Amino acid sequence: MTLELWQRYRDLLVDDFDLGFRLDLSRMGLPAGFPGTQVPAMARALAAMGELERGAIANPDERRMVGHYWLRAPELAASQEIGDAIRATRARVAGFAGRVQSGSVRPPRAERFTRLLVVGVGGSALGPQLVADALGGRGDWLSPSFLDNTDPDGFDRVLVGLGAGLAETLVVVISKSGGTPETRNGMLETAAALRAHGLELGPQAVAVTQEGSALDRQAVEEGFLERFPMWDWVGGRTSVLSAVGLLPAALQGLDVSGLLEGAAEMDRATRRADVRANPAALLALAWHHAGEGRGLRDMVVIPYKDRLALLGRYLQQLVMESLGKERDLEGHVVHQGLTVYGNKGSTDQHAYVQQLREGLDNFFVTFVRVLHERETPAVEVEPGVTSGDFLDGFLLGTRQALADAGRPSLTLTVERVDARRLGALVALFERTVGLYASLVNVNAYHQPGVEAGKRAAAAVLELQRQVLTALAAAGPGRFASCDQLAAEVGALDRVETVLHILERLAANPGRGVVRRPGPRPWDATFGWEGER
Repeated sequence: MTLELWQRYRDLLVDDFDLGFRLDLSRMGLPAGFPGTQVPAMARALAAMGELERGAIANPDERRMVGHYWLRAPELAASQEIGDAIRATRARVAGFAGRVQSGSVRPPRAERFTRLLVVGVGGSALGPQLVADALGGRGDWLSPSFLDNTDPDGFDRVLVGLGAGLAETLVVVISKSGGTPETRNGMLETAAALRAHGLELGPQAVAVTQEGSALDRQAVEEGFLERFPMWDWVGGRTSVLSAVGLLPAALQGLDVSGLLEGAAEMDRATRRADVRANPAALLALAWHHAGEGRGLRDMVVIPYKDRLALLGRYLQQLVMESLGKERDLEGHVVHQGLTVYGNKGSTDQHAYVQQLREGLDNFFVTFVRVLHERETPAVEVEPGVTSGDFLDGFLLGTRQALADAGRPSLTLTVERVDARRLGALVALFERTVGLYASLVNVNAYHQPGVEAGKRAAAAVLELQRQVLTALAAAGPGRFASCDQLAAEVGALDRVETVLHILERLAANPGRGVVRRPGPRPWDATFGWEGER
């Protein structure tokens, strides 16, 4: 490394020794004098973030504040009532988890709870999964499992796998409205599995939901063990440090206080008005430079630590749902976004690093480096060399190989994977996303595209109901093509969807539909085989 490069490295480094965190932007291809002319724009973004933290309406569609920063600093909340609610919920989470761990809260037909089943989707699953995988281990109070989709086979893999252990399983159902189909279906499938073992959901369940929601009412009616709040000022993708993430973590026996402390420390660092000393501000500006303010480069997340393997999945939702927007704040069509993908190192070196070095130049890499290797004594795999030496060598070598090919990367270094550092990483990316959104003039806190997908799915289910009604009305023995059935229900403009519906139903015994193949998929005919 030349003296010039060494100076460049030091100029583009933010190091927080107390937190055990470092951000290195020296390999991002940033212009001389960075951040230079971008400082005023970032100053405006930081000012907007300050207004947000003071309670400004950030989601005009729903007239909502955005207050996930208050979750680790309730004294900064927009009102005394909100601050008190945060503190009270923290205390209730800790108290309930303690009673479960001591056995004073126990299942009806077992001595104590030994397993935890979290039912949620999106932010209600990705955050808790990241925390559980990153911080969990042999000392867990409860062993966690997750239902985070509406895949029947996925339900079976988890629920059949639990088997008789369902009698010792505490079920945490997480849904703000209680009507999210994936979560509702997971809850109903869990209830059915419990009934098959002579058990009921209520005495083994906890709800995390908004007060007065359908799930909240069900929890009261069915005698759930406890209910914890989801607030309208916390979005799903930023909810991991609310009861959404803190309750599963506490039940697993993880360091909840450490998560909150680390996030609060990073929040303080990322509020700095001095852009050059603010890691989130610098990171957002680096993203902006890399993608020319239009997301023209993908972000490849490669943590060199198995415990952080789910970080990329977590960041996919946080970043892409927040920044992927059709229109800016003035209503202009801009099609903004930042694509995120990644797995873990050194696995990725045997997967797509070949393309990263020699293929399309349409990305930047986020390396995550962890200095602490393991809790057990080191094992030499070669004289004087450990597995950890290989792992770090692969990271530093890949980073250099990309730099030699002119491919940009940044490196986040943490001392170790513990609750404090994980909380700090969560807070860093939350703040970075918000600041970047200000730079590109989009609203990071609403998601109309997600709602559109939900409405489209509901329309498919309604079409399925109409097609099944038409088949059943004709009775067994009558077969019709997808074109004919689409015409009967007034859906000729959706005949392809009708075909897809019928093919899937016919492939699953007991759904009432039988298929007679034709030479081509659309030549098949379908009939009614009786009661479902």
